[in-house]
Amino acid sequence: QVQLVESGGGLVQAGGSLRLSCAASSRTGSAYDMAWFRQAPGKEQEFVAANTWRLGITAYADPVKGRFTISRDNAKNTVYLQMNNLKPEDTAVYYCAAKNTARTEYAYWGQGTQVTVSS
Repeated sequence: QVQLVESGGGLVQAGGSLRLSCAASSRTGSAYDMAWFRQAPGKEQEFVAANTWRLGITAYADPVKGRFTISRDNAKNTVYLQMNNLKPEDTAVYYCAAKNTARTEYAYWGQGTQVTVSS
């Protein structure tokens, strides 16, 4: 079982930056792939970025490529999402997720943190 707690959300002007953190109750080095998703009001949840436990491979959704960076610190059991050059369309609740590397679906989710970007 993995418990995830996000933090770092807030209100920022367009062009600004935020760093989200996701603290895991279990060792993130314990074969868990980690990811960030987001859900804007009235829209479906969408994938943002992922980091695999094995080899640390990263993947990003097209709208955030070049602006967002996912990273992990296994010693601190924490995953980060550095968000730069934020745009109003990045406004959403951001969720951290984890899955065992042998699984295809993310089974563990945080409670979410609100990110609001003003124009």
